[in-house]
Amino acid sequence: MARLASLGAAEAALAEQFTRSSGRGGQNVNKVSTCVILTHPQSGLSVRCEEERSQHLNRYRARVRLADKLEERILGERSARRHAIEKIRRQKRKRSKRAKEKMLAAKRHRAQVKAGRGGKQWD
Repeated sequence: MARLASLGAAEAALAEQFTRSSGRGGQNVNKVSTCVILTHPQSGLSVRCEEERSQHLNRYRARVRLADKLEERILGERSARRHAIEKIRRQKRKRSKRAKEKMLAAKRHRAQVKAGRGGKQWD
């Protein structure tokens, strides 16, 4: 995967293990080792993927997750995931008293504007 290579994780440096998955999938997950545990020994990062019923798809998804983790570690504050988390934190933050007063004043003003329109009443 080119993304892993650009982050300094060569395919040869990755350690891959296969185990049996758990959860849905019926007889397939009980008999076949579809769960993939991908480890990057240089950074010490490890990823476990058992989302899909096929080992091939889990191998791909594990590499994508590992690339995300490596990117977050390397870029730190600039990573997209960290940026998204901070955005949600800002959105959920409680409004300051002054901001709430301004918002309510704007709403009252808008209500007065609408009420003042009146318009022509139809009989």
